[in-house]
Amino acid sequence: MQMRPVSSSNLVSVGYEPSTQTLRIEFNSGLYDYFGVPPSIHQGLMSAPSKGQYHHQYIKNNYPYSRIY
Repeated sequence: MQMRPVSSSNLVSVGYEPSTQTLRIEFNSGLYDYFGVPPSIHQGLMSAPSKGQYHHQYIKNNYPYSRIY
């Protein structure tokens, strides 16, 4: 999965695998995979002016996740 750096105080980079709808987010505090994330949510995150706010509002409590490290 290709990770793309993002401009954010809390998020470092974001990757997305459309075939499995897996969203990978690297935070300053660790790496997480979110599952069952539709492409529209990934696109919304990438275009959001505040990546942290978008994550908190639309992703954090809405999709199952696993901490990688």
